Amino acid sequence: MRAVLVSTCLLLWGAALHGQDSYSQTGHTQKHDQLTWGPAPAVFPAGAKMAVVSGDPGKDDMFTIQLSMPDGYRIPPHSHPTDEDVKVLKGTLLVGMGDTLDLSKANAIKAGGTGKVPAKMHHYAAAKGATQISVTAMGPFAMTYVNPADDPQTTTHP
Repeated sequence: MRAVLVSTCLLLWGAALHGQDSYSQTGHTQKHDQLTWGPAPAVFPAGAKMAVVSGDPGKDDMFTIQLSMPDGYRIPPHSHPTDEDVKVLKGTLLVGMGDTLDLSKANAIKAGGTGKVPAKMHHYAAAKGATQISVTAMGPFAMTYVNPADDPQTTTHP
C-alpha cells in the first residue's frame, strides 16, 4: 500500500511540476529566476508551491527543490527515508522534532540558516511569514506522516 501511495505521489508531483522531468533529465541546475513553480505535490498540505532546481525527485539520485509556503503554513509530523539538507531562503522556518506538532518547542531558522534532518527522524515544520526553503536530498522522494490522518492524500468516505 505504501509503495502505491509513493508511486501516486511521484506521479502527481510530476504533473504538478508542469514538464520539469524533461528539464531535470539534462542534469543542469536552474537559476532562481528561471524556476518553474507549481502547486506542491499532493503529499504536502494545500497552499505551498514548489519548483525543481536540479535533479529529479522521482529518481534514485540527488535532487534539490524549493518550497514556498505562506505565513502560518504547517507540515504535520512526518519522516523521510533519506537525510534532508535544508536552507531557509526567505522568512522563518519553525522546525521541531517529535510525533506531535508543538510550535512552542520548535526552533526558528531564519533566512540564511541551514539544517539537516536525519533519515527517519520524525519532524514537523511551519512558516512564520512568507517562507521559502531549499531542500536537497537523495531520491526518490517519499514522505510518511506519523499520523496517517494528517496525510492530505488520505480521503475519508462516509
